[in-house]
Amino acid sequence: MILNKEFYKGNALEIAKNLLGKTLVRSIDGITLKGKIVETEAYIAEIDKASHAYNGRRTDRTEPLFREGGIAYVYFIYGMYHCFNVITGENNNAQGVLIRAIEPLNNFDYISLNRFKKKYCELSLAKKRELTNGPSKLCMAFSIDKNDNYKILSEESGLYIEEGNNIDYDIVETTRIGIDYAEEAREFPWRFYIKDNRYISKK
Repeated sequence: MILNKEFYKGNALEIAKNLLGKTLVRSIDGITLKGKIVETEAYIAEIDKASHAYNGRRTDRTEPLFREGGIAYVYFIYGMYHCFNVITGENNNAQGVLIRAIEPLNNFDYISLNRFKKKYCELSLAKKRELTNGPSKLCMAFSIDKNDNYKILSEESGLYIEEGNNIDYDIVETTRIGIDYAEEAREFPWRFYIKDNRYISKK
């Protein structure tokens, strides 16, 4: 079942944890890819110097952050990579959740060819673990790019999120990655991951 729009209207911190174990679904090239969300990071512009929209920064790039929860925010970094975020909260509240890692569930050859130009059976165990264990890696594997910006996640838009398997996971709460510029926000324990999952980006 696809998560409904109401799911995304809460606080980013709460939703970042609730997204763990849910299933990211991507329809492309006539196939459907699925991955279990295993690691997330929350961003809340009002108090978070790591947020793209901190201090009311509203540009063409950050505009999705100011929309009502339930859409995708896909941005480009280092002139090479994409990152996929879930927008949460109400209009003009500028908050969201970075999907940092997923555990692939199907169509392994497709994502393996996207990432490494090799079939899944040709990969070492280490390479298999690296398929989707980072925000840009999962975007490459699932062919997520700026064309998916603003996609509605509560309907079959080609990119959406479904309920998971209803297992209660042990969740680790820790600091976020790659935000050394963010002063005191570097220490916010706003990264969440499923304990012992082998696809997380960093313990």
